[in-house]
Amino acid sequence: MSVCITQRRHGDTIVILFDRQELPMRLKYKIVNGILAVLGVAILCLAITISYTSDCEPAPGVAAGTETMKAVVSRCYGGPEALEYLDVAKPVPGPKDVLVKVKAAAVNPLDYHYMRGSPYLMRLAAGIGRPSDTSMGVDFAGVVEAVGEEVTEFAVGDAVFGGRSGAFAEYVVVPEDRAITAKPDNVSFDEAAAIGIAGVTALQALRDHGQLQAGQKVLINGASGGVGTYAVQIAKSLGAEVHGVCSTRNVEMVLALGADHVFDYKQENYTESGNEYDLIVDMVGNLSLSANRKVLKPEGRMVIVGGPKGDWIAPLVPLVKAMTLSLFVDQEIGTILARLSGDDLEYLAGLMADGKMTTRIDTHYPLSETAEALRYLETQRARGKVIVDVDGS
Repeated sequence: MSVCITQRRHGDTIVILFDRQELPMRLKYKIVNGILAVLGVAILCLAITISYTSDCEPAPGVAAGTETMKAVVSRCYGGPEALEYLDVAKPVPGPKDVLVKVKAAAVNPLDYHYMRGSPYLMRLAAGIGRPSDTSMGVDFAGVVEAVGEEVTEFAVGDAVFGGRSGAFAEYVVVPEDRAITAKPDNVSFDEAAAIGIAGVTALQALRDHGQLQAGQKVLINGASGGVGTYAVQIAKSLGAEVHGVCSTRNVEMVLALGADHVFDYKQENYTESGNEYDLIVDMVGNLSLSANRKVLKPEGRMVIVGGPKGDWIAPLVPLVKAMTLSLFVDQEIGTILARLSGDDLEYLAGLMADGKMTTRIDTHYPLSETAEALRYLETQRARGKVIVDVDGS
């Protein structure tokens, strides 16, 4: 149905016809297009904002009379060359804090992600333009030098290890109820420092997300890396049959860690092996989800640890694919973002104390060369953990 509108202007008659349905439809298109335009501008503004990187400014001086320590800091995003080794104020513990004199620290992929501020979305929490927290490092081991008046679990002289921002320094302050626990006597500071992020990630991937049980068969893709070397040993301690995947030069090492079978990915493809697994823990992501599903039992699980490098959406692709595929299959496929906890560190310390888990160390760097340690880790060629010797031993 049409509507006729008559308008007189200077003696002329103008007749305009409108369709009653056409006007609302045009209005709807305009509204939708307007919303999409606003959304597009908002996304563009967000992308520009979070990808912006500020220049490094001169390091602020330390007030006269302040007790200092050596530390590695990151005052702007960038590569290892952006890191600085300098004097900063020594931290002071609060009533519920423990002050640890750091003996050794370990580098992790998390460290170079924070160093570069990549992927860019993490800058929403880490800081826009430049890091809001300039301290670097998480995994540490050392000796308690002082405790707050309300601390009950630790005493001066205790050997401890754990995870806390600022580990690439001579001292770190940790709340006693956070990620810190006693170091076993039969474990060196270097070995203990390496456990934190890698060990907890392996434990939570296997036990919590993978729900691995004794007698089950698990495949660990990336068995020679920091997380993988712990995953092989933790899986064996849980009573599983363990198959690992690594390069030719690491086969003997992974077998020595306790793996029942090792695939040399340069010689064979585990997805064509005819095996079926209750659990696949994938640190590499070099094969498709559909290929992995071929060797995953009908009700098996796959846990994806980490993701591909990239500043924008590449690191999110495995998560999106896993969530989408899980809607259509019985197998459970998901990703993991580990959370450091004192209880899990204590559990891992128990495995170390009982000789069921050891740390495989690739190489050492002094604190002053932490940037080189991260540069090496980014090559993804490390066999086990890369350690920063903080006290020079």
